[in-house]
Amino acid sequence: MNTLEAMILGAVQGLTEFLPVSSSGHLVLFQHLFGIEEPALFFDICLHGGTLLAVVVVFFREIMELLTTLITLPARLKKAGSLSLLWQTDPAFRMAVCIVTGSIPTGILGILFKDRVHQLFASPMLVGGMLILTGALLWMTRRVQKQGRPVLQMTLKDAVVIGVVQGMAIIPGISRSGSTISAALFLGVDREAAGRYSFLLSIPAILGALVLGLVSPELETTISIKALLLGSVVAAIVGWLALVVLLRVVSRGRLYWFAPYCWLAGLVTLVVSWAGR
Repeated sequence: MNTLEAMILGAVQGLTEFLPVSSSGHLVLFQHLFGIEEPALFFDICLHGGTLLAVVVVFFREIMELLTTLITLPARLKKAGSLSLLWQTDPAFRMAVCIVTGSIPTGILGILFKDRVHQLFASPMLVGGMLILTGALLWMTRRVQKQGRPVLQMTLKDAVVIGVVQGMAIIPGISRSGSTISAALFLGVDREAAGRYSFLLSIPAILGALVLGLVSPELETTISIKALLLGSVVAAIVGWLALVVLLRVVSRGRLYWFAPYCWLAGLVTLVVSWAGR
Protein backbone atom coordinates (compact mmCIF):
# COMPACT_ATOMS: atom_id res chain seq x y z
CA MET A 1 0.00 0.00 0.00
CA ASN A 2 1.44 3.36 -1.00
CA THR A 3 0.90 6.76 0.64
CA LEU A 4 -1.83 7.88 -1.80
CA GLU A 5 -3.82 4.68 -1.27
CA ALA A 6 -3.48 5.11 2.50
CA MET A 7 -4.81 8.68 2.31
CA ILE A 8 -7.72 7.61 0.10
CA LEU A 9 -8.62 4.82 2.51
CA GLY A 10 -8.30 7.29 5.39
CA ALA A 11 -10.76 9.62 3.67
CA VAL A 12 -13.11 6.69 3.02
CA GLN A 13 -12.91 5.65 6.68
CA GLY A 14 -13.48 9.17 7.96
CA LEU A 15 -16.39 9.79 5.61
CA THR A 16 -18.16 6.46 6.08
CA GLU A 17 -17.49 5.88 9.79
CA PHE A 18 -20.07 8.51 10.68
CA LEU A 19 -22.22 8.83 7.58
CA PRO A 20 -24.64 5.87 7.75
CA VAL A 21 -23.14 3.91 4.86
CA SER A 22 -20.80 1.44 6.66
CA SER A 23 -17.11 2.23 6.96
CA SER A 24 -16.08 -1.43 7.23
CA GLY A 25 -18.00 -2.30 4.09
CA HIS A 26 -16.38 0.51 2.11
CA LEU A 27 -12.91 -0.36 3.37
CA VAL A 28 -13.44 -3.93 2.16
CA LEU A 29 -14.55 -2.69 -1.26
CA PHE A 30 -11.71 -0.19 -1.67
CA GLN A 31 -9.09 -2.67 -0.48
CA HIS A 32 -10.37 -5.11 -3.12
CA LEU A 33 -10.33 -2.28 -5.67
CA PHE A 34 -6.68 -1.49 -4.89
CA GLY A 35 -5.81 -5.18 -4.89
CA ILE A 36 -4.58 -5.10 -1.29
CA GLU A 37 -4.37 -8.74 -0.28
CA GLU A 38 -2.17 -8.51 2.80
CA PRO A 39 -3.86 -8.36 6.22
CA ALA A 40 -4.38 -4.66 6.97
CA LEU A 41 -5.55 -5.01 10.57
CA PHE A 42 -3.02 -2.58 12.03
CA PHE A 43 -3.84 -0.03 9.34
CA ASP A 44 -7.56 -0.37 10.11
CA ILE A 45 -6.77 0.16 13.80
CA CYS A 46 -4.89 3.37 12.98
CA LEU A 47 -7.80 4.66 10.88
CA HIS A 48 -10.28 3.92 13.67
CA GLY A 49 -7.98 5.78 16.04
CA GLY A 50 -8.28 8.79 13.75
CA THR A 51 -12.07 8.68 13.71
CA LEU A 52 -12.11 8.20 17.48
CA LEU A 53 -10.20 11.47 17.78
CA ALA A 54 -12.89 13.14 15.66
CA VAL A 55 -15.62 11.96 18.06
CA VAL A 56 -13.66 13.23 21.06
CA VAL A 57 -13.20 16.66 19.45
CA VAL A 58 -16.88 17.07 18.51
CA PHE A 59 -18.23 15.75 21.81
CA PHE A 60 -15.46 17.01 24.09
CA ARG A 61 -17.84 19.03 26.27
CA GLU A 62 -20.26 16.12 26.68
CA ILE A 63 -17.42 13.70 27.41
CA MET A 64 -16.02 15.97 30.13
CA GLU A 65 -19.51 16.36 31.58
CA LEU A 66 -19.94 12.58 31.73
CA LEU A 67 -16.52 12.08 33.32
CA THR A 68 -17.26 14.82 35.86
CA THR A 69 -20.57 13.13 36.64
CA LEU A 70 -18.86 9.82 37.39
CA ILE A 71 -16.11 11.46 39.46
CA THR A 72 -18.59 13.48 41.54
CA LEU A 73 -21.15 10.68 41.77
CA PRO A 74 -21.02 10.34 45.59
CA ALA A 75 -21.68 14.06 46.04
CA ARG A 76 -24.47 14.04 43.44
CA LEU A 77 -26.04 11.00 45.05
CA LYS A 78 -25.92 12.62 48.49
CA LYS A 79 -27.52 15.80 47.15
CA ALA A 80 -30.27 13.91 45.26
CA GLY A 81 -31.07 11.73 48.26
CA SER A 82 -31.44 8.47 46.32
CA LEU A 83 -30.17 6.71 43.23
CA SER A 84 -33.70 6.61 41.84
CA LEU A 85 -34.14 10.37 42.15
CA LEU A 86 -30.73 11.01 40.61
CA TRP A 87 -31.72 8.77 37.66
CA GLN A 88 -34.92 10.78 37.19
CA THR A 89 -33.44 14.28 37.46
CA ASP A 90 -29.83 14.21 36.22
CA PRO A 91 -29.53 13.85 32.41
CA ALA A 92 -25.73 13.46 32.50
CA PHE A 93 -25.98 10.61 35.02
CA ARG A 94 -28.73 8.94 33.01
CA MET A 95 -26.69 9.22 29.80
CA ALA A 96 -23.60 7.80 31.53
CA VAL A 97 -25.54 4.82 32.88
CA CYS A 98 -27.12 4.17 29.48
CA ILE A 99 -23.71 4.28 27.78
CA VAL A 100 -22.26 1.77 30.26
CA THR A 101 -25.35 -0.45 29.92
CA GLY A 102 -25.36 -0.28 26.12
CA SER A 103 -21.65 -1.09 25.96
CA ILE A 104 -22.13 -4.43 27.74
CA PRO A 105 -24.00 -6.29 24.93
CA THR A 106 -21.74 -4.64 22.34
CA GLY A 107 -18.67 -5.91 24.19
CA ILE A 108 -20.10 -9.41 24.61
CA LEU A 109 -20.92 -9.72 20.90
CA GLY A 110 -17.52 -8.29 19.95
CA ILE A 111 -15.68 -10.84 22.08
CA LEU A 112 -17.82 -13.79 20.99
CA PHE A 113 -17.42 -13.13 17.29
CA LYS A 114 -13.99 -11.45 17.11
CA ASP A 115 -12.40 -14.55 15.59
CA ARG A 116 -14.99 -14.73 12.80
CA VAL A 117 -15.12 -11.06 11.84
CA HIS A 118 -11.99 -11.18 9.66
CA GLN A 119 -13.56 -13.98 7.58
CA LEU A 120 -16.57 -11.75 6.90
CA PHE A 121 -14.31 -9.02 5.53
CA ALA A 122 -13.32 -11.35 2.69
CA SER A 123 -16.87 -11.50 1.31
CA PRO A 124 -17.94 -8.63 -0.97
CA MET A 125 -21.25 -10.46 -1.53
CA LEU A 126 -22.01 -10.18 2.19
CA VAL A 127 -21.07 -6.50 2.15
CA GLY A 128 -23.49 -5.86 -0.70
CA GLY A 129 -26.36 -7.58 1.05
CA MET A 130 -25.76 -5.78 4.33
CA LEU A 131 -25.56 -2.40 2.57
CA ILE A 132 -29.02 -3.04 1.13
CA LEU A 133 -30.25 -3.95 4.62
CA THR A 134 -28.75 -0.74 6.02
CA GLY A 135 -30.55 1.24 3.33
CA ALA A 136 -33.85 -0.36 4.33
CA LEU A 137 -33.35 0.63 7.98
CA LEU A 138 -32.55 4.21 7.01
CA TRP A 139 -35.56 4.45 4.71
CA MET A 140 -37.93 3.30 7.46
CA THR A 141 -36.91 6.26 9.66
CA ARG A 142 -39.16 8.42 7.43
CA ARG A 143 -42.12 7.21 9.47
CA VAL A 144 -40.64 8.11 12.85
CA GLN A 145 -42.53 10.81 14.74
CA LYS A 146 -40.88 14.21 14.97
CA GLN A 147 -41.18 14.44 18.75
CA GLY A 148 -39.55 11.68 20.75
CA ARG A 149 -38.38 11.04 24.29
CA PRO A 150 -35.46 13.18 25.58
CA VAL A 151 -32.46 11.78 27.45
CA LEU A 152 -34.26 11.90 30.81
CA GLN A 153 -36.84 9.48 29.43
CA MET A 154 -34.41 6.97 27.95
CA THR A 155 -34.60 3.56 29.63
CA LEU A 156 -32.15 0.76 30.31
CA LYS A 157 -34.14 -1.32 27.82
CA ASP A 158 -33.41 1.31 25.16
CA ALA A 159 -29.71 1.13 26.03
CA VAL A 160 -29.58 -2.68 25.82
CA VAL A 161 -31.41 -2.84 22.48
CA ILE A 162 -29.22 -0.15 20.91
CA GLY A 163 -26.13 -1.86 22.35
CA VAL A 164 -27.12 -5.17 20.73
CA VAL A 165 -27.67 -3.39 17.41
CA GLN A 166 -24.24 -1.76 17.69
CA GLY A 167 -22.70 -5.17 18.37
CA MET A 168 -24.28 -6.56 15.19
CA ALA A 169 -22.67 -3.72 13.22
CA ILE A 170 -19.34 -5.61 13.34
CA ILE A 171 -20.69 -7.27 10.18
CA PRO A 172 -19.21 -5.32 7.25
CA GLY A 173 -21.93 -3.52 5.32
CA ILE A 174 -24.05 -2.73 8.37
CA SER A 175 -23.56 0.91 9.33
CA ARG A 176 -22.89 1.34 13.04
CA SER A 177 -24.15 4.93 13.13
CA GLY A 178 -27.05 4.25 10.78
CA SER A 179 -28.28 1.17 12.64
CA THR A 180 -27.92 2.58 16.16
CA ILE A 181 -29.53 5.94 15.35
CA SER A 182 -32.33 4.15 13.50
CA ALA A 183 -32.87 1.79 16.45
CA ALA A 184 -33.03 4.73 18.87
CA LEU A 185 -35.56 6.52 16.66
CA PHE A 186 -37.68 3.35 16.33
CA LEU A 187 -37.67 3.08 20.14
CA GLY A 188 -39.11 6.60 20.37
CA VAL A 189 -35.97 8.52 21.38
CA ASP A 190 -35.88 12.07 19.98
CA ARG A 191 -33.49 12.95 17.16
CA GLU A 192 -30.97 14.95 19.17
CA ALA A 193 -30.71 12.37 21.94
CA ALA A 194 -30.50 9.54 19.38
CA GLY A 195 -27.57 11.17 17.59
CA ARG A 196 -25.70 12.09 20.77
CA TYR A 197 -26.20 8.68 22.34
CA SER A 198 -25.13 6.83 19.19
CA PHE A 199 -21.80 8.60 18.93
CA LEU A 200 -21.03 8.69 22.65
CA LEU A 201 -21.79 4.95 22.72
CA SER A 202 -19.30 4.48 19.89
CA ILE A 203 -16.38 5.65 22.06
CA PRO A 204 -16.11 2.55 24.31
CA ALA A 205 -16.92 0.35 21.28
CA ILE A 206 -14.08 1.81 19.22
CA LEU A 207 -11.72 1.66 22.21
CA GLY A 208 -12.67 -1.99 22.77
CA ALA A 209 -12.09 -2.81 19.11
CA LEU A 210 -8.70 -1.10 19.24
CA VAL A 211 -7.67 -3.13 22.29
CA LEU A 212 -8.81 -6.42 20.72
CA GLY A 213 -6.99 -5.50 17.53
CA LEU A 214 -3.76 -4.64 19.32
CA VAL A 215 -3.58 -8.10 20.93
CA SER A 216 -4.33 -9.88 17.65
CA PRO A 217 -1.64 -12.21 16.24
CA GLU A 218 -2.30 -10.68 12.79
CA LEU A 219 -1.03 -7.26 13.83
CA GLU A 220 2.16 -7.30 11.74
CA THR A 221 2.13 -5.02 8.71
CA THR A 222 4.44 -3.95 5.90
CA ILE A 223 2.72 -0.58 5.50
CA SER A 224 5.10 2.34 6.04
CA ILE A 225 4.87 4.61 9.08
CA LYS A 226 4.32 7.59 6.77
CA ALA A 227 1.31 5.89 5.16
CA LEU A 228 -0.10 4.94 8.56
CA LEU A 229 0.22 8.49 9.90
CA LEU A 230 -1.18 10.23 6.83
CA GLY A 231 -4.08 7.79 6.59
CA SER A 232 -4.93 8.35 10.26
CA VAL A 233 -4.73 12.16 9.98
CA VAL A 234 -6.96 12.20 6.91
CA ALA A 235 -9.44 9.88 8.67
CA ALA A 236 -9.60 12.26 11.66
CA ILE A 237 -10.14 15.42 9.58
CA VAL A 238 -12.68 13.93 7.19
CA GLY A 239 -14.38 12.14 10.09
CA TRP A 240 -14.83 15.42 11.96
CA LEU A 241 -16.48 17.01 8.92
CA ALA A 242 -18.72 13.97 8.31
CA LEU A 243 -19.80 13.86 11.95
CA VAL A 244 -20.80 17.53 11.97
CA VAL A 245 -22.81 17.04 8.78
CA LEU A 246 -24.58 13.90 10.02
CA LEU A 247 -25.62 15.48 13.32
CA ARG A 248 -27.37 18.23 11.33
CA VAL A 249 -29.02 15.70 9.03
CA VAL A 250 -30.30 13.67 12.00
CA SER A 251 -31.64 16.75 13.80
CA ARG A 252 -33.68 17.58 10.69
CA GLY A 253 -35.05 14.06 10.35
CA ARG A 254 -33.37 13.40 7.01
CA LEU A 255 -31.44 10.22 7.83
CA TYR A 256 -33.31 8.40 5.05
CA TRP A 257 -31.50 10.53 2.48
CA PHE A 258 -28.64 8.02 2.63
CA ALA A 259 -30.84 5.00 1.84
CA PRO A 260 -30.66 5.25 -1.99
CA TYR A 261 -26.87 5.42 -1.87
CA CYS A 262 -26.71 2.28 0.31
CA TRP A 263 -29.03 0.44 -2.08
CA LEU A 264 -27.04 1.50 -5.13
CA ALA A 265 -23.70 0.64 -3.51
CA GLY A 266 -25.08 -2.71 -2.36
CA LEU A 267 -26.46 -3.63 -5.79
CA VAL A 268 -23.27 -2.60 -7.59
CA THR A 269 -21.23 -4.64 -5.12
CA LEU A 270 -23.39 -7.72 -5.64
CA VAL A 271 -23.27 -7.42 -9.43
CA VAL A 272 -19.50 -6.84 -9.57
CA SER A 273 -18.84 -9.64 -7.10
CA TRP A 274 -21.07 -12.05 -9.01
CA ALA A 275 -19.52 -11.09 -12.36
CA GLY A 276 -16.03 -11.59 -10.96
CA ARG A 277 -16.63 -15.18 -9.96
